[in-house]
Amino acid sequence: MREHDVVIVGGGLAGCRAALEIKRTDPTLDVALIAKTHPIRSHSVAAQGGMAATLKNVDADDTWEAHAFDTVKGSDYLADQDAVEILTREAPDVVIDLEHMGVLFSRLPDGRIAQRAFGGHSHRRTCYAADKTGHAILHELVNNLRRNGVRIYEEWYVMQLILEDAQAKGVVMFNILDTNLEVLRAKAVMFATGGYGRAFNTTSNDYASTGDGLAMSAVAGVPLEDMEFVQFHPTGLYPVGVLISEAVRGEGAYLINSEGDRFMATYAPSKMELAPRDITSRAITREIRAGRGIHLDGSAGGPFVYLDLRHMGQEKIMSRVPFCWEEAHRLLGIDAVHQPMPVRPTIHYSMGGIPVNTDGRVRSGADGLVEGFFAAGEASCVSVHGANRLGSNSLLECVVYGKRTGAAIAQYIQNRKLPDINEQSYLNAAYSQITALFNQSGTIRIGQLRQAFQDCMTDYCGVFRSDELMREGLNQLQQLQQQYQQIYLDDKGNCWNTEITEALELRNLMLVGEIILTSALNRQESRGAHCREDYPERDDTNFLKHTLAYYSPAGIDLQYKPVSITLFEPKERKY
Repeated sequence: MREHDVVIVGGGLAGCRAALEIKRTDPTLDVALIAKTHPIRSHSVAAQGGMAATLKNVDADDTWEAHAFDTVKGSDYLADQDAVEILTREAPDVVIDLEHMGVLFSRLPDGRIAQRAFGGHSHRRTCYAADKTGHAILHELVNNLRRNGVRIYEEWYVMQLILEDAQAKGVVMFNILDTNLEVLRAKAVMFATGGYGRAFNTTSNDYASTGDGLAMSAVAGVPLEDMEFVQFHPTGLYPVGVLISEAVRGEGAYLINSEGDRFMATYAPSKMELAPRDITSRAITREIRAGRGIHLDGSAGGPFVYLDLRHMGQEKIMSRVPFCWEEAHRLLGIDAVHQPMPVRPTIHYSMGGIPVNTDGRVRSGADGLVEGFFAAGEASCVSVHGANRLGSNSLLECVVYGKRTGAAIAQYIQNRKLPDINEQSYLNAAYSQITALFNQSGTIRIGQLRQAFQDCMTDYCGVFRSDELMREGLNQLQQLQQQYQQIYLDDKGNCWNTEITEALELRNLMLVGEIILTSALNRQESRGAHCREDYPERDDTNFLKHTLAYYSPAGIDLQYKPVSITLFEPKERKY
């Protein structure tokens, strides 16, 4: 059995920042980080637009209180305001710390870090590295892990969280290269496994965003919080779904319909293209529904609208958003200097996740905590985003709460012993599971079932939702879950068998999908990204509360917990 003081699952921004903070706090601690890809290929590397912080480099009037208010208003008042205060107060310091590590932020002419406008923010506070911000930060963090002696298990897949007697004790994992199974025990386990965009058929998320950490936590008995809130990014490149960063609109691009109108004037006149993402996504969807979308031949009535950069000019496009130009050119052959880009909403971010307190400790319910278990980043829900995340707050959350969680873990394990684990029973169970998949003589390919599931989630739990729609979605999802017993694997080998990981990922995605649909069905209001056509108003009387969803094979049990309101009283959200 392998053992380390701390094991972190996930090689993205939150996991790397936590690992680094543990080593900074106590260099003698033995820290391991497990990633199913190489850490540099974690999805954080795809984050484009930037990271919000009140540095006041271009806007001297900005304050952390203004950042906090924008965040809480953007969340449709569901964010926990104590957590938002920590996020926004600590933002400037973590940006300066990243700069000292060597992150190459874009600069103002006087050498200070540049800041740009972003959707839902009242000041220009988003720090950026062109439109490759996540890439710039993650590279430096991974370099720092090597320098500080963190053990990296790259391309290992974690199958199970070992949680016994309300204590996290370790994980069961296998090496993707040779399917070698191992149990790893630790004094503390942290999940930083990212989101689950692959539950839907059009997403900006990479193929590894399959909700593994959330599904493993749910199976172990941990509730998942606010899973009904799934963010659509307004500008996914049509038809491929990859992201065209909000930075493009921050730099001045327009959204136009088939009539050439900047239609955001109808939906958010004060913010226009820089309205929060839920509002902009619904606006685009409504334009398409009303027949003002565009076809590839330029005619009206099609499935997308245009994102128009042409008035920005070549120099600005190529210096500020070169990666977005490159994506459109590489994938669609479009030169955005001279042609508008076709865009439509694409699944982008999960506001919900594993419930944690402001030290990253995982909650067992509305009151208790799970011993030895921590989480941060997109996999967690400390609820700084509530019902809708503002752009450029996600990288900030990963770094602020990754750092805080790392510091908390370093303190937590000081007087703890390594737990006792019956290694063989866990290895036998994992081996049986993999053998059963090998031996399953079904008739359904994994890709075929995954596509049907992703289509089901997209059709029945999309931008607009209703009771009738979601009940039908749950009904179809349950039928698809039964078909999981009918999948078969072509590859029976144990060398780099990607079918094994895909089969396990699909099972996790389906579990997460069931929790999303059940949580959404029971929230009978519209709030943030959760838009019910049968309940179009926000209902603070009955639903100003967080959903806690407990999984069991028999079904999902829902409970609720109050929202922390410390700074701003809820009021109507208008832009």
